[in-house]
Amino acid sequence: MSRKVIITCAITGSVHTPSMSPHLPITPDQIADQAIAAANAGAAILHLHARDPETGFPSPEPAVFDQFLPRIKSATDAVINISTGGGMTMTVKDRIRAAKQAAPEMASLNMGTMNFGLFPALAGRSDWKHDWEPKFLEDSRDFVFKNTFADIETILVDLGDANGTRFEFECYDVGHLYTLAHFVDRGLIKGPIFIQFVLGVLGGIGADPDNLAHLKRTADKLFGDQYQFSVLGAGRHQMPLATMSATMGGHVRVGLEDNLYLRKGELAPDNASQVRKIREVLDGLSLEIATPDEARTMLGLKGADQVAF
Repeated sequence: MSRKVIITCAITGSVHTPSMSPHLPITPDQIADQAIAAANAGAAILHLHARDPETGFPSPEPAVFDQFLPRIKSATDAVINISTGGGMTMTVKDRIRAAKQAAPEMASLNMGTMNFGLFPALAGRSDWKHDWEPKFLEDSRDFVFKNTFADIETILVDLGDANGTRFEFECYDVGHLYTLAHFVDRGLIKGPIFIQFVLGVLGGIGADPDNLAHLKRTADKLFGDQYQFSVLGAGRHQMPLATMSATMGGHVRVGLEDNLYLRKGELAPDNASQVRKIREVLDGLSLEIATPDEARTMLGLKGADQVAF
């Protein structure tokens, strides 16, 4: 079989706030509708967070996830990937509650403690829909995104070993790859390894093609042919770095969690529009997209029939 590219779509996240785009899905119905549309457009993996339906504030509540997970599963065959990164105000225990209960095929796992600056988004905006939004962004000036060795071990055991969930290892810098290698060497992580290179977050590695090439070379050195990778470029770097990933033999990630725009000055009307756009790029490169079942095979996933929702 010729190489196929997995499209991941990150539907809502916890970085952007409701005032930044009227198209950011907030309610369970909106999250479900946009996730289903993204899957129908070609996304094999759906990366999911939850939000308070009234305010849009990031929520760790399993009860909120329960309002959209079964609906997405019943309407698509996409791989459901639940975040363990959560949101800025959550403890690590909070961040993994939904994934522990749902036992999804895949969950994200952040591979290092880091600064995570959202406060530049305050510039030039005063028309906030909710009082929490500017404070949330400003508080990131003094926020540490906690992912210690103990945190990672806990998630690997309590979610991975206990539920058969595999991981999208989110690596925001080169050192995170060495942390991943440490856990591989200890036998706590076994292949196939799926790495999400994350570029362009303030506090992580910059969104530069040379940096992506360096991450890829480092991963090659550490993991040889025992891994696959995808690329998340934040903001306007989304499509250029996804395109670069595809040309380097990798997979791609799009979605309103990472970028609110379809092109310069034009807000994306939904997640599916970004999936369609990257599909056009992949088609132009003569690359085929992977179906959900092909993604399951490539990543060694347990199958949708083994989840708890």
